Amino acid sequence: MKSLPWIRWTLGLLLLCTADADSGRKPNFVFMMVDDLGIGDLGCYGNTTLRTPNIDRLALEGVKLTQHTAAAPLCTPSRAAFLTGRYPIRSGMAAHGRMGVFLFSASSGGLSQEEITFAKAVKEQGYSTAVIGKWHVGLNCEDSADHCHHPNSHGFDYFYGTIMTHLRDCQPGHGSVLYFVHGYIPYKALSIGLVSLALLHIKGMITVTRRVVFGFLVLVGVVVSLFDVLVYTFPNLNCFVMRGPEIVEQPYTSENLTQRMTSEATEFLERNSERPFLLFFSFLQVHTGLFASPLFRGRSQHGLYGDAVMEVDWSVGQIMQTLERLNLKENTLLYMTSDQGPHLEEISINGEMHGGYSGIYKAGKSTNWEGGIRIPGILHWPGVLPAGKVIDEPTSNMDIFPTVLNLAGASIPSDRVIDGHDLLPLLQGQVERSEHEFMFPYCNAQLNAVRWHPPNSNAIWKAFFFTPDFYPENSSACFHTHICLCIKPYVTVHDPPLLYDLSKDPTESTPLSPDTEPQFYSVLEVIRAAVSHHAESLKPVPVQVSPLQIVWKPWLQPCCSSLSQKGKTKIFLAKFVSR
Repeated sequence: MKSLPWIRWTLGLLLLCTADADSGRKPNFVFMMVDDLGIGDLGCYGNTTLRTPNIDRLALEGVKLTQHTAAAPLCTPSRAAFLTGRYPIRSGMAAHGRMGVFLFSASSGGLSQEEITFAKAVKEQGYSTAVIGKWHVGLNCEDSADHCHHPNSHGFDYFYGTIMTHLRDCQPGHGSVLYFVHGYIPYKALSIGLVSLALLHIKGMITVTRRVVFGFLVLVGVVVSLFDVLVYTFPNLNCFVMRGPEIVEQPYTSENLTQRMTSEATEFLERNSERPFLLFFSFLQVHTGLFASPLFRGRSQHGLYGDAVMEVDWSVGQIMQTLERLNLKENTLLYMTSDQGPHLEEISINGEMHGGYSGIYKAGKSTNWEGGIRIPGILHWPGVLPAGKVIDEPTSNMDIFPTVLNLAGASIPSDRVIDGHDLLPLLQGQVERSEHEFMFPYCNAQLNAVRWHPPNSNAIWKAFFFTPDFYPENSSACFHTHICLCIKPYVTVHDPPLLYDLSKDPTESTPLSPDTEPQFYSVLEVIRAAVSHHAESLKPVPVQVSPLQIVWKPWLQPCCSSLSQKGKTKIFLAKFVSR
């Protein structure tokens, strides 16, 4: 019986070699990442009211991961981790303040060129590489055209998409994300300060002249005016589409944008059908402001959000049909996921819920509760991966990096820590357990929790060092700040940490105690030792998501699309409308 794992490993290796021999070339890779999609939004993960037949088919014909997690619960750090196979704290893509993502295209922060992405690694092995859709890990460093953080600087030969995320401001009639800044303003402290100042003036302890009052009112007026200008110009400055290094639409029209990106993706597959390729299709949907093309509006039972999910599913079907038509299906590893959990606090200006569904899991985006980091994980490769297999072992979106490099024949970097693990042995059944004994979910740059899957045990312990303060208190979201934050006074610190066993309590509804769990203190002791070991592996790096790096810098502002390029977009839209 001891030789059984070796037999499985040998059979898996033979199966993979046979697939490569039949194709006569290295395997292709297609990665599809949906923005803010909840694990409970898909039929293959239990949703019975939202139709996703193409994604469900991938799960039926491939492997479904049920404990697949994002390395971070926000867009920018999660995508940095996915691209590099490393926790974002290692690449400087974890914020030390409130804001954990880039809001402006003219920010100077971004994924450092010192980092190795899977695109950069496979490009050296002869692969043609492309990212289509959302990027959101930076653009420029010192001037508006250096493109130091652009996809072309990170191993992608071709780029068609947006540097930023798709915000409310990019969708006419959906309001502005900037209006949620009021959740970060310390109104209470300001009010106390003004009242105290007035009382001291009345009692004669200080003198506040009319000139000071007038100057203060002028200052408030200037700040309000500048804010209104920022809101007005935000779409023009940040909502644009690039093809390679050039802006081709500014601001862009979201109508039929998914169809356009799907067309770009299928054309890339057609152009590169005779050589190995890697395509990263990064959907703008279903991030708010929500949009759906006319063909999909009103088709779901879940409003505009459901319509957008159905359009994503259609796009997945188009990619699959193209692979089949080009006879590439059997030589292509396809990966379908989300960047993190759903944004539960998203409510439209009309009061409609625009966030996704976490299923049975607690909370959503920006938190490390399971609803914020447990994401869909579907891998599809006919003839190499077993059909209909379900794996209930801890895995991470960082695992794609070493998996791809090993399959492409690239060497895993030895000069840095790689936190992901090759998934292929687990997917093919060569091993039954994940290599992730410990996982370290961060909230920005703060270690928020630890996940421990002990050897020879079915337990999956999860300890929280702090948790966000929900508002309202009986909810599982942070409606007062539009997204949960990682810093005081918006969190509660736990000492001892909150402890759960996810194998018995996946909904994280009942924290354990010394009275209910005999191993309580011994588990926490092991976890603390793992934290110390993990901390020793961290090296100081420049912080890319600091306030100084994410603030808008006029000299970095990219501009502008030409009239001829806008005309081409209008022609493309007209073709879709006529269909």
